[in-house]
Amino acid sequence: MPKLNRERRHAITFRLNGREVTAEAEGRMLLTDVLRHVVGATGTHVGCEHGVCGACTVQLDGEPVRACLMLAAQAEGADIRTVEGLEPAAGELSPLQAAFREHFALQCGFCTAGILMSLDALLTREPDASEEAIREHLSGHLCRCTGYAPIVKAALAAQARMKEETPENA
Repeated sequence: MPKLNRERRHAITFRLNGREVTAEAEGRMLLTDVLRHVVGATGTHVGCEHGVCGACTVQLDGEPVRACLMLAAQAEGADIRTVEGLEPAAGELSPLQAAFREHFALQCGFCTAGILMSLDALLTREPDASEEAIREHLSGHLCRCTGYAPIVKAALAAQARMKEETPENA
């Protein structure tokens, strides 16, 4: 990471996984760089740096976005959620994370954080998403290790678990 030019740095304030964060960044810095190198949220991976692979996917105001295509300054005032924000409590796995572990839906893990963030957004927005919708949603992510069958199985298992945990009248 190149040294920051002190004269060109600006403060950016946003919520990261539920807590307010202020970070300094040059106007040209990408959100991935600020998350990883300034704030320390290293679960956000940088793959292709062109928005194609999906490894850098985070949620911005609840919607999945490619952090490698976004300037950090665009995050001003936003609510950002990274893979570190998925755990419901310290040391606990979310239903989606647990399903990935149970269904062997990850191998090297490089793409996993982005896939989890994307699927979490989908299943939150569409709790009854069909297998076809899940597959379509995953089409924006590249995984070279697992094939996609275990990932789809894990997403469907997490979806079922999330429905069980959600009260009927919520």
